[in-house]
Amino acid sequence: MSVSFKYWNDCVDPEDMQALWMDADVRKEWLDAGEKMGHRIHLSRDPDGETYLTQTEMRAVVEIIVDRHFKSQLDADMLRSLAEIGSDRRLLAEGYDRKTKETRLGIMQVIPQTAEWLFREMGYRNYKIDGNQSLLFRPFINIYFAGAYIIWLSSHDEKERSEEYVVRAYKGGIKKATHKSTAQYFTQYLSVKQSLPPKSGQQMSANRSFTTNSSLKAGDSWKYWDSIVSPVDMEELWRHPDVLKEWTASGERRGKVRFSQDPEKRPYLSRVEVKAVAEIIISRYFNSRGITPTALAAVAELCSMRFVHGVRAHTGLMGIDYPTASWLYKDIGYNTYKVSSVNDLYNPFASIYFGAAYLVWLSEYEGRRRSHQFIVQAYVGGPENVNLQETGPIWQKYQEILNSYEADKKGQGSCAIL
Repeated sequence: MSVSFKYWNDCVDPEDMQALWMDADVRKEWLDAGEKMGHRIHLSRDPDGETYLTQTEMRAVVEIIVDRHFKSQLDADMLRSLAEIGSDRRLLAEGYDRKTKETRLGIMQVIPQTAEWLFREMGYRNYKIDGNQSLLFRPFINIYFAGAYIIWLSSHDEKERSEEYVVRAYKGGIKKATHKSTAQYFTQYLSVKQSLPPKSGQQMSANRSFTTNSSLKAGDSWKYWDSIVSPVDMEELWRHPDVLKEWTASGERRGKVRFSQDPEKRPYLSRVEVKAVAEIIISRYFNSRGITPTALAAVAELCSMRFVHGVRAHTGLMGIDYPTASWLYKDIGYNTYKVSSVNDLYNPFASIYFGAAYLVWLSEYEGRRRSHQFIVQAYVGGPENVNLQETGPIWQKYQEILNSYEADKKGQGSCAIL
């Protein structure tokens, strides 16, 4: 495949270039090498003339992709380590498997057919490839689809997968995830991961020679409720007495309400906010379906720990994946909230809406009225995997969370399915 890059500007969009300049370590490395802002930035080349990313650049691109699209879901160091092993961070690296007849491209050695499937079927549409395999040589695009694939591997066959399983499956496919042929690869991965150089500077330091406009960037959008929630839904939250009290006490103002953030800057909802969104969604669309706000909030916390992006392979607040949400939207008729990509499920209202719809569907799975325990276990692990003879950690954890939400309640109505 005839592709050649000399400059970063040849393979990166202007917004992505701006994000790289905003990384303090990258900026220092480029300025020390004689590069200048506003000019074309040279890509590094090895003695054979092949272009590659320095470790500083690699770390920055990975962190930008994770920050924008996979907060709470991906370990940036996993991506960095796989790039070191798979391609030595070479942009134009190509690999070919004679047994599977698959070609792997770019820094993360992504299979083009896998990227197409992730885009078309799994809703990962922040970068378009449109059948043009050469786009996978672009670092941001390549790492984005690699991250999406790792998330899929993390819950393959509706099971929570270990880091070892994911890494070995990434190398040899799911059939080789536990085969002896990939064991050494995981050992190498751990060694590389432990030796990765840390970030030396402060991200986005106060270097006033670099300026940006005041509009929200992709990473910044997850700081504010208003950037991903409709004005109508925001107004409903402001009218909710518990939310109003909490937001007023924390100094929030209309038009720019902040999400809470953990020490790693991952946005999450307070329990007051989760319960309020659940109450609004149920009162609008599921008032007669037997779902209680506390139960819906408890499922959200069980699946996502209340993180906006979800946790690992659990997408969004309710942990519901794109294929399931798309099926509910297209085939079952739950179309109040649009779902055309994974990003739509990061809206807490949309996530809780589709989560509630799925719970309703599960309540009558295969034409039978289902128990509370079945519904919760089926939601998390798939209805075909439920074993009511074993209480299991999922049900126990759910009950603990539910009790914390219902601490101030005196009881539930007997008609509730959840």
